[in-house]
Order: sequence, then C-alpha cells, then structure tokens
Amino acid sequence: MATITMLEQGPTPKPAGRSISDLQELTTETSNAASEGFDTKSALEIARIINHEDAKIAAAVKKALPEIAIVIDTVARSLRDGGRLIYVGAGSSGRISSLDASECPPTFSTQPSQVQYIMAGGPKALASASDVNEDSPEIGQRDIARRRPTRKDIVIGVSASGRTPYVVGAVEYARARGAKTASITCNYNTALAEVSDTTIVAEVGPEVVSGSTRMKASTAQKMILNMITTGAMTRLGYVYDNLMVNVHMKNAKLVERGIRVLMKVCEIDRDTAIRTIKSAGKSIPIAVVMLKATVDKMEAVRRLAKSDGNVRLAIDDSRLEL
Repeated sequence: MATITMLEQGPTPKPAGRSISDLQELTTETSNAASEGFDTKSALEIARIINHEDAKIAAAVKKALPEIAIVIDTVARSLRDGGRLIYVGAGSSGRISSLDASECPPTFSTQPSQVQYIMAGGPKALASASDVNEDSPEIGQRDIARRRPTRKDIVIGVSASGRTPYVVGAVEYARARGAKTASITCNYNTALAEVSDTTIVAEVGPEVVSGSTRMKASTAQKMILNMITTGAMTRLGYVYDNLMVNVHMKNAKLVERGIRVLMKVCEIDRDTAIRTIKSAGKSIPIAVVMLKATVDKMEAVRRLAKSDGNVRLAIDDSRLEL
C-alpha cells in the first residue's frame, strides 16, 4: 500500500492549542478546594466528596443541550445519507468514545462501519496507556486519513482539555476534507473548538483529584455521547415510542428483550410474539410492521426499505409519500 505523505493528506495543522506550561489555566487542571486534604479522609468522607462533585455534572451538561441537539441532527443526517459518525479521542476520552461506538450495533442494529472510533495508540491503548501518541497532530492526521472522511461524514473530537494535539490534528484534517465536525470538551476557548463546526462544552470544574479527567470530565463525556447516538438513532426511527425495536437479538438476554418489546408495542401475548418473530426472520422491526400495519413479511420489508428503517414511517405507509 502506498505511503501517504503529509502533503498528500492536506494542510498541516496549526500548533494545537496551549503549551504544557499553560495547562494550569484549564479548569480541568486546577485544584479543587472541596477535596483539600483528600488523602486524610475516611472512606465515607472520600465517597461523599466524590458524590458531591459528581452531582454537578448533569447541570454542566444541561447548559450544552442546544449544541448537543445540533450534533444529534447532524449525526442523523449523516447516517441517513450513507455517511459515518467517527469519534476521535485519546486516553480516557478515547476509551469512552470506543465504548459508545461498540454499543451501537447491539442496541440499534447499526453496521459497525456506521459508528466508528479512532484512538491515539490504536486498539491496544484501550487496555494499556499509550498516551504518548496524543502529542502528535501528524499522527492524528494520518489515522483519520486512513478512514478517508468525506462530506457525508461527521467527525467528533472528544478531549476534556480541548487541546489534545492528536485530536485537533485529526478533526482539522477531516474538516479540510469536507466532513462535518464537532467537539466535546470541558473547557472554553480551546484549539479543538477552533477547528470544529459545533463545540459542546460541559464545564464540570476541577476534578476531585486534580487533573484526573477520568472522573467528572469523562462522566460528562459519556452522558453526552449517550445523548448523541441515542438521539440520532431515535430521529432515524430506530426507536419506537421509547422501546428498543431495533435490538439485535444475538444472545439470550437480547432475545428475551426483543420478545418483550414486541409484546408491549403490539399488545400481544408471548406465544404470538415468538411466532411472529420467527416468521419475520428474527427481525423485530419487520415483526412490528407486520403486526401494526397488518401486512405480510414481504410488504413489511418493502416498507422498511422505503422508510430507511424508520419503523413508525413504515407502519403508516401513507406518510412515506409526503
């Protein structure tokens, strides 16, 4: 395979944010007065302090809801148009991103290619620290270039500090290639925000253990990623009412969940649900459309294809003509 040079990949990113000496200015790096003397506390006192600080996270995320909504709709449009959601992160942010990406297929029956993650250090960094790569915007460029981002895609950089060079380099490269871009940070006025179309900031404040962004910052990031993918998949019609109708029944627990979902959505007994699931080829969306629209499997499949998998639209076929 031919080597991709930096000139072939696109413009070299500008210096990625603040220097190491400027880290102390970030709210995620400052000392937390609430946890002073932390190492002298009892186990119960430690738990109380952490719990008290964790209680601030939801309020910080709430302030970013307008930006989160913008990203939800952008992700939904990208996936509807055949594009991808690609997360980019390093360290704890990369691990949180990989978790969200890996949980989409079993929850919403998406293809693994639809929601992806790129992490500094590669997959091996999920289990062991390989954070040295996060200091290189060029490696970030190289890694995202391998995914060949296009105008159909949205690339989301996840970085608590908002200055991680690896993430900034990757997002800037994707934007230069026409991809939509967004970022999730816990600090304002960052280098990552400068290269993103939309920036989501959850300013959770100083960590209980100074600089340990695996705590409040990562919890905020996890909450936001949950909102983005769940919101986008719901907008695409992969959720019916508040039920997981696109569940991928690959184990006993998920098979049971699928049966219960069909029973509730269609108000039927367990035996009817099991028979319908079998006749629908073990597809809950097909089974739901068959029962709710009173059609056979072939017609249910046709409707779902016409609605791009949107179950509610497939049930009311007349809305597809609008």
